[in-house]
Amino acid sequence: MNEQLNRLSAQIEPLRQQLTTHPLYTSVHTHADLQRFMQSHVWAVWDFMSLLKALQRELTCVSVPWLPVGNPATRYLINEIVVGEESDVDPEGNRISHFELYLKAMQQAGADTSLIESFIAGLVAGTSVREALATISLPHGSHQFVNFTFDLIEKGKLHEIAAVFTFGREDLIPDMFIALVKQLRDQSPERLSLFTYYLERHIEVDGDHHSHLAKAMTAELCGSDPQLWQEAATAVEAALQARISLWDSVYEQIAPHQPLFA
Repeated sequence: MNEQLNRLSAQIEPLRQQLTTHPLYTSVHTHADLQRFMQSHVWAVWDFMSLLKALQRELTCVSVPWLPVGNPATRYLINEIVVGEESDVDPEGNRISHFELYLKAMQQAGADTSLIESFIAGLVAGTSVREALATISLPHGSHQFVNFTFDLIEKGKLHEIAAVFTFGREDLIPDMFIALVKQLRDQSPERLSLFTYYLERHIEVDGDHHSHLAKAMTAELCGSDPQLWQEAATAVEAALQARISLWDSVYEQIAPHQPLFA
């Protein structure tokens, strides 16, 4: 890792620590708690794909005639992740996107999918993201999170999008939370088998290989320009703050339902 990447990682570490030690993770005790978590987290699962597609659109060739756009290693990274996200496999080996897998996991767990499905239906019908969001009643944290992502995409600065993609999204769910989910799954395997599979598959697909390539992509786009590196770090900090707000919102939904005594 080059010096600038080390510096960026050090700058954002306090916010990452806030996220990985957020009280939300230890507040999930019941299936109802997990349902509330999934109903908010699904928005981050969905908008991650638009973040990825923004990078694919600008760093690879998605038009005809084909041209050799950009760095071949970066093209490989983006295209490989798109394949993994859009066309992974479910437990039976059927091809499925991670978002669709998450929806199935929500349905199996009994979580409410009506808001996200209504939102997607609006987009399919030609409604803009902002208009579709305005038609549904989302918790503030989820609404703010999606708006941040699309503000970033519409701003169009590739080095910022790449940095947020690399440092702000994919590895922020700690092992402790996954262990809690597995405990709940063991109590009712027929309700949470898909969600645990999703978490495990996400870790497997988004392992060290993707992480190293994504960091190389960020380094390439920022180059040796101090201003670009600072803009990238600022964008990641804002993304992490948006995720903290999202988790705060979910925690507020769950905490009032906690028992007074464990």
